[in-house]
Amino acid sequence: MSSTAPNPDRWKALAVCLVAGFMTLLDISIVNVALPSIKTGLHAQENELEWIVSGYALAFGLLLVPAGRLGDARGRRSVFMIGVALFVLASTACGAAPSSTFLVFARGIQGLAGGLVTPQVTGLIQTMFEGEERGKAFGYFGTVVGISTAIGPLLGGALIALFGTHSGWRAVFFVNLPVGALALILARRYLPAPEPRPADAGRTELDPVGVALLGLTVICILVPFIEEQTWHSPLRPALFGVAAVLAVGWVLHERRYGRTHEPVVNLSLFEIRSYVLGSGVGLLYFAGFTGTFFILTQYLQIGLHYSALGAGLASTPFAIGGALTASLGSRHVLRQGRKLVAFGLVTVIIGLALVWLAVHHDPGHDVGYWIALPLLIAGLGGGFVISPNQTLTLSEVPNERAGSAGGVLQTFQRIGSAAGIAVTGSVFYAGLTSTHGDFAGAFRHGVVMIVAFVAAALALALADALTTKTGSRSGLRAARPDAQHQQ
Repeated sequence: MSSTAPNPDRWKALAVCLVAGFMTLLDISIVNVALPSIKTGLHAQENELEWIVSGYALAFGLLLVPAGRLGDARGRRSVFMIGVALFVLASTACGAAPSSTFLVFARGIQGLAGGLVTPQVTGLIQTMFEGEERGKAFGYFGTVVGISTAIGPLLGGALIALFGTHSGWRAVFFVNLPVGALALILARRYLPAPEPRPADAGRTELDPVGVALLGLTVICILVPFIEEQTWHSPLRPALFGVAAVLAVGWVLHERRYGRTHEPVVNLSLFEIRSYVLGSGVGLLYFAGFTGTFFILTQYLQIGLHYSALGAGLASTPFAIGGALTASLGSRHVLRQGRKLVAFGLVTVIIGLALVWLAVHHDPGHDVGYWIALPLLIAGLGGGFVISPNQTLTLSEVPNERAGSAGGVLQTFQRIGSAAGIAVTGSVFYAGLTSTHGDFAGAFRHGVVMIVAFVAAALALALADALTTKTGSRSGLRAARPDAQHQQ
């Protein structure tokens, strides 16, 4: 049993975290459908439109791990509030942008702010909740992750339809202002203040060399994926080799630094089997999950001339399915373990296979109706993946490293998203070329690639479920947080 009483305001604090988490994650997907409006309103070039999306994703992924470590060392509430305040200011700048160049810059700042906020959410959940409650809290967070990604195109399309094509994109950013302001006010009241720490200078240093090496590694991994369609120089794939060298240097530095100080990422995390396998599952699933909406939006809007709102509505069944099952999954994850995640992944594959069949049956303008039920099925499976996997992955992580561990996990997810969009997009565009503009055929090729990503995630989940008693292990660790400190 824990020696400290649970925070009486923990559920209110969770609500504050989820509002802020939804706001930052929503901005990853909501801007996609606003790009035509931005192009019209600011006369933006194609490369600028790409960086409006990719610049946010890059900055977001870059700061996740150091921000998690910063929250562990200096207090998660203060870092959370700084991040939310910066996000509100950056959103204001984005909405008022006088030029596309200014908007690209402001989106980068917005991404950095999102990267500050997100690891504090997982860290606060890890420290405020225990046992079954922790699984339930992560279930709510998983619902937010799924809904924010899937509903972004719908909300963005609705705002553009409401405020007009020329300037409707500005509302996509201004909508963050009241949400962020409310989150700041409530965070001050309900988020727990940091606990006093021992007078150990080594545990409050932030490992600047480790942060720099890790940041450069993440940049060298993400940029080639993000620029896959526009940067055709041999230097682009060469960055993967640079990333490998930097990663080795980072590991060597962290080992040496960790002998006397707390590094930006404690490498002992990678000795925890559930953490390593769960991070891999997250990376591969997000590669498929994010790639789905990337090619679906293009198929519907460019290939079939759907409006932004219509394309958003067509993807909504996936979000509904995830919302229906995420809470259920969180209640059973400690008993079922990774088997529940595997079941969810199988369901996602079935739903995607039915999407392929639906598009093959009727690739015309009515395809939005035909794919509704298959996307709902895939979404139902997705609800058993994101939050249960997050709960299991962090179940054996010591609380004092919850922020950095959550940051690493979400960095894997961001890398997966970037890789999924790049690889699936390449398959989609190659299909367009080979079929002379057949969007339906190209989309089906992309779905095959997405299924491959999800199947790889399933293989990892099954490897854990079939070789260990995952449910018993994870349930014990999550229910007995004191065991976490005996690692």
